[in-house]
Formats: sequence, C-alpha cells, structure tokens
Amino acid sequence: VQLQASGGGLVRPGDSLRLSCAASGRTLSRETVGWFRQAPGKERGFVAAIRYNGHTYYDDLVKGRFTISRDNAENTVYLQMDRLSPEDTADYYCASSRSVILPSIRTAAQYSTWGQGTLVTVSS
Repeated sequence: VQLQASGGGLVRPGDSLRLSCAASGRTLSRETVGWFRQAPGKERGFVAAIRYNGHTYYDDLVKGRFTISRDNAENTVYLQMDRLSPEDTADYYCASSRSVILPSIRTAAQYSTWGQGTLVTVSS
C-alpha cells in the first residue's frame, strides 16, 4: 500500500485545516491508521489514530480540537484540525499497519507503511 498525505498549508491561529491520507494498492478498512507530527528540532510524535473498528485515540495535546475519521468508500483517513495554534506547526505524517497492538497504538515503530509529510504552519 502507498499512502499520500495532503491538505497542509499556512493558516492563522484559531483556523482549521483538514488533512487527508489517501491509500492505493490496498484497502485501509482493515488497518489501523495513525497521524504523527514532527516539528523542527523535535522527535516525531503521536497525534491520533483510528482502528479498523472505528475506535479513535488522541494525544492529550490535541484531544477536543482534532478529529480523526475514515471514509472506507474513498479509502481515505482524515484529520480535522480545529482551533490551531502555533504549537501545532509541524510536518504531519500518516501511517498504517494491520498489526498494531492496542497498547502501542501511539508508537511510531508499530506502523509499517508511511506517507510523505504534509507541512502545517500556524502563524499570525
């Protein structure tokens, strides 16, 4: 499977963006899909994930502001980001795996397939 992340851009604090992670070569419906982000000078960190059964998981920093969802018909996973702040500035990556175990769903190493990053910049 190949993943294509898109939707990043330059926005102002308080604005919203929706990132997309489109898959080709295999259906995402049976996979766990996660979003991670990496800011300059920092390690890649977990943002959100959605399992094959629709259960969702969020980092505490984005809970209540970001929403992950999936459209199986479009073979795409979305990350709706609301009330963005400069601290959300980063490259955002989507990743997938069929074998992520729940206790490690926030661990990047659990994901076998990665898309390229899409840059989100929040600045006034």
